[in-house]
Amino acid sequence: MSLASDILNETDGKICKHCLGRKLSKTIEGENNIERADKVCEELDIDLDDVDCVVCDNIFNKLDDGLYEKIDAKINQLGVEFDTFLVGSQIPKDIQKRDEELSEKFNLGVETLKKEVNRLIGLGIWEKYGKEAEFERQDIVFNIDLTKEPKVRIQINPLYIEGKYNKLKRGIPQTKWPCTKCKGRGCEECNGTGKQYPESVEELISEHFLKLTKGREAKFHGAGREDIDVLMLGSGRPFVLEIKEPKIRKLDLAKLEEEINIINEGKTSYHNLHLCERGRKAEIKQSSPDTYKIYQAIVKCDEAYDEDKLEELTQLNEINQQTPLRVLRRRADMVRIKHVLDLSYEIIDDKTFSMKIKTEGGLYIKELISGDDGRSQPNVSDILGVEAVCEQLDVLEVSEK
Repeated sequence: MSLASDILNETDGKICKHCLGRKLSKTIEGENNIERADKVCEELDIDLDDVDCVVCDNIFNKLDDGLYEKIDAKINQLGVEFDTFLVGSQIPKDIQKRDEELSEKFNLGVETLKKEVNRLIGLGIWEKYGKEAEFERQDIVFNIDLTKEPKVRIQINPLYIEGKYNKLKRGIPQTKWPCTKCKGRGCEECNGTGKQYPESVEELISEHFLKLTKGREAKFHGAGREDIDVLMLGSGRPFVLEIKEPKIRKLDLAKLEEEINIINEGKTSYHNLHLCERGRKAEIKQSSPDTYKIYQAIVKCDEAYDEDKLEELTQLNEINQQTPLRVLRRRADMVRIKHVLDLSYEIIDDKTFSMKIKTEGGLYIKELISGDDGRSQPNVSDILGVEAVCEQLDVLEVSEK
């Protein structure tokens, strides 16, 4: 009891049971800090029930039924669903400083006052709602401001849905494009929509998720993207849809997938929708040497080509490709080295042929065909000795990350 006596002397006996028990957590057995403090009070025949604590200013008195009524009111106001949560709190700095100084004076490596506050609030939420505290990945975060009268704010963490999409109609961009004239504000050019194109792969799925989750905003993260005039066929392109501040998290994804695909029939389709973790949105964006894409291209030449030279295309391997002129305004001007992994062709007529090509991710197919004024070397046009362009392009496969 010598440590307890020293702490009581240091505080002139003006210390609450929470603070005393916390300081003795490594020296006195007990289920909680109150129980440890009660043992001291019994041993030393003292009463700390109504003391004005010089350490915490009786901040623990604020963790009463009134606080949980405010938490309940905030949950109901937002209409938020959650299974996991975390608690954070704002406590006056002078209180935290006094708590730390007392621990330092007696060289106590014990729980801080703020951690005890968060833990007790979390315990109260668990008892009231039966939800689990989660430190790594949580649905919501309760931010409790205890600097004056308690205030409650709820941070709703994003919901992440992973899947694959097919684009079955040309002229649809992957993501929403702001109008180039008004920059998204709305003008006569875009009929007040603020959009360059009326719909996108992103919007055709996100509008349904935003409606059901009551989310604030959606963000689409794709494993690369195809041009607006290119179809995305085969098994589809991986993506993660991020829903910010979703109030509803319990979704029947299989049913929703079916409904969305019926609505968007002939334009887009979405497959294997499932919940994922935040890290997936970065993973699917990263290119690795093992990833590949397969394309089907229709190549049109300005004059008849030599059919014997088509065989040379099958030998294409390393491609030095400077950033294409058409994307130079939004991409850094640099030379990227990519590889053709496989190539086959079929003759259509003396000026036209189809080409199936497997490449490393990030190789620009249109420029591989045209040469892009020499920025892509080697290229189909130079090998055939005629000017060639990509008349039609489809993505057949995007490898998994």
